[in-house]
Amino acid sequence: MPVALSFFIHYGYVVLFLWIAAEQLGMPVPSVPLLITAGTLTATRQMNLSLVILAAVLACMFSDSVWYFLGQKFGGTVVRLLCKFSLESTTCVRRTEGRFQRYGAWALVFAKFVPGLSTVAAPLAGQTGMPYRYFFLADLSGAIVWSLTMTLIGRFFGDVLKHNPGALHTVTHFAGLLFLLVIVALLASRILKQRAFLQQLSGSKIDPEELKRIMDAGQPVTIIDLRHPLDYLPDPRMLPGAELLTPETLVAQSENIPRDRDVVLYCTCPSDATSARMALRLRKLGIYRVRPLRGGYEAWKKLAYPLVEIKQKSAA
Repeated sequence: MPVALSFFIHYGYVVLFLWIAAEQLGMPVPSVPLLITAGTLTATRQMNLSLVILAAVLACMFSDSVWYFLGQKFGGTVVRLLCKFSLESTTCVRRTEGRFQRYGAWALVFAKFVPGLSTVAAPLAGQTGMPYRYFFLADLSGAIVWSLTMTLIGRFFGDVLKHNPGALHTVTHFAGLLFLLVIVALLASRILKQRAFLQQLSGSKIDPEELKRIMDAGQPVTIIDLRHPLDYLPDPRMLPGAELLTPETLVAQSENIPRDRDVVLYCTCPSDATSARMALRLRKLGIYRVRPLRGGYEAWKKLAYPLVEIKQKSAA
């Protein structure tokens, strides 16, 4: 038996807890392959199914509770920080906020099945003021469903292999290598996807200083605020002359967007992800002078440039 597999069998529950907890705390270490591997080993009685699920659930609840209280105390700052280091940062903030607005606590039940949502869902729950007892029950349900699903997938493969001794021996012998290759493939896929997305818009961004000069010179410019209501709840201000629009509304109203001037989009996402994604979408609709604001709202605010209060009717 390979050393790595022997080590995992002897210390599997501890490894599972630490690995899953690390992923849920924000480290880019995919835990699904490990959980499936543990499920496979339950088929040959080398690991206990109930203890595997218990270790996974405890790891999820520990990490998610930590992020819940951090989100409750520090709000959107924690969410943006997590997404900055996430391999799914191009979509994780906007996607999570949208699901929370639509499903509330139920979003926690399926969050762990969606890359990018698993880590940021807990601090966002704290940010929105969700009572901890509701968070605990919803998150516990999600952790159980996710852990049970992944473990049973592994158990299914284990049962299949158990009826084919030759295949079982081969998989057991190369289990460590196969696990490593799966992890590397997942990481490489996410990193390449993230890099390709950011490179598409890297040359078209506008710096806050340049936008300020355009505004001071009185040149025509259309500014669109793409932040989610949760983002400007603690600081209800926006750039002068900006219009609050959701990505969906922006696309629906694309025919009304001027083509004879720069259209500046800004958000509070890491790497200006929402602005960049919407800029690409508008270009496909024939709006070519669209530019994400580099650093978004936070960069503009950091330079102490003018901001105006958001009127209630603008957020509608």
